[in-house]
Amino acid sequence: MAQRIRFTTAAQVFEAFPRAAFDIGSRPVDEGPIEFVRTLIARAHRYDAVTYAAYLLPKREAVWWGCQCLRAFSPAYADEALMAAEAWVRTPDETTRRAALALGASGNRRFPTPWLAMAAGHSGGDIAPDGARFPARPGVDTTAISVKAGVIVGLSRTPALEQKDWIVACAEAAIRFAEGGEVKIIPPKPLASVTKPVG
Repeated sequence: MAQRIRFTTAAQVFEAFPRAAFDIGSRPVDEGPIEFVRTLIARAHRYDAVTYAAYLLPKREAVWWGCQCLRAFSPAYADEALMAAEAWVRTPDETTRRAALALGASGNRRFPTPWLAMAAGHSGGDIAPDGARFPARPGVDTTAISVKAGVIVGLSRTPALEQKDWIVACAEAAIRFAEGGEVKIIPPKPLASVTKPVG
């Protein structure tokens, strides 16, 4: 399988995306990008692993990965904003990008799906509102930032005792996807219900 990423060292991601240094507390030593994600998981820097994955994957792949994370968390996330982001992934043209941008800009950012729509909308082109006098261009890292935000907001809404396992599931899916495989999120096993002893 051909890898989907353009980076050969983990440090190159930080060089390409200046904001990553503010979002990720850990730093690679001398390792490849996939190995660095595994290191972050192993060292329990799990939010760093998810954040790094958002920067590591190309824009379309990052948006698709984020959408699939949200779909795995809850069927309730299959809303208009999420479907607009997925439509852009399938057909990455100006029509789908602008539609996703509009839904992302008008959505409630306390909910995860507008972030994914915004990530698609900020993938390139003009991001100024319709009718603006001057065009505006997205930053080099705004898609990654929005994907990361959407996934983390979605994670924050999962049951507290399951969040660690969900983070690992998303990070491992990003690894498989980066390596050329499918981006299937394997949900963690539900925790057994705890019953109080009688008496």
